[in-house]
Amino acid sequence: MSRFLSSLIPAAFVLIWASGFAAARYVAPYAEPLAFVAVRLALVALVLAGLALVLRARWPRSAAGWGDGMVAGVLMQGIYVAGVFWSVHRGLPSGIAALVGSLQPLLTAAVSQPLLGERVTPRRWAGIGLGFLGAGLVLGPKLGAVDGAGIPPDALAVSLAAMLAMTAGTLWQKRRGAGADLVANACLQFVGGTAFATPLALVAGETHLTLSLPLGLGMAWSVLVNSVGGILLLLALIRRGAVAGVASLLFLVPPVSAVIAYLMFGETLTPVQIAGMAVAAAGVGLASGPQTGARR
Repeated sequence: MSRFLSSLIPAAFVLIWASGFAAARYVAPYAEPLAFVAVRLALVALVLAGLALVLRARWPRSAAGWGDGMVAGVLMQGIYVAGVFWSVHRGLPSGIAALVGSLQPLLTAAVSQPLLGERVTPRRWAGIGLGFLGAGLVLGPKLGAVDGAGIPPDALAVSLAAMLAMTAGTLWQKRRGAGADLVANACLQFVGGTAFATPLALVAGETHLTLSLPLGLGMAWSVLVNSVGGILLLLALIRRGAVAGVASLLFLVPPVSAVIAYLMFGETLTPVQIAGMAVAAAGVGLASGPQTGARR
């Protein structure tokens, strides 16, 4: 049974991670993006702190250990989440933002060998390439409707920076936080993310939140499911396998997000997008499977 449940972790991670895009759209009329991100990260940090106390989590014994968790949080939570929300709010089409985010596994795979000593096999490269092709097919219809000259350059730059931060955070967590307690490390990550996002929202003047039932529901989902559930699954995946294989799972996020958007908001899927989801799934299976000769 434990092996069966373990096999469900990647699917659960993709579903939870993809739901964040729907939650962001759901709460958009009721909250400025940076304000929402700052409050969400702070609430997640409090929830995880309580969970850590209940489970008697092992906190780092050195200042360096505390710093490693918070640095990963600044990168993976603060910069990445705030950067994506801000860039979309500033006019970057969501399809282009998703496409930029889907470049992360390629970058992760390219640098995991020299930085972490992980051998990226030809099979994994093929899977990552196939996943990128599938993600492109899913996003293609949206991208075709966008005038490239109208893309705000500052928003595109921030989106690229967010993708780089997520890549760096994934590599940092694999290298410096592999032996840390899962819950304690996750809590420290969100403390670091909050320490970055809160002053950013204040400096940007984005502090508006309209108290309402939709905002409460969206915040509850983002905190308890998308953030708490998502980060714990991500950290578990990073600990279990090669970082390039974990990152390749993110190729499934755009097509799964498209399905959620169809169910919640009525966004339609074209035959090309449906085919792209199948191609992306095949690529993830190829890249995430056993890698002959890969060094762990």
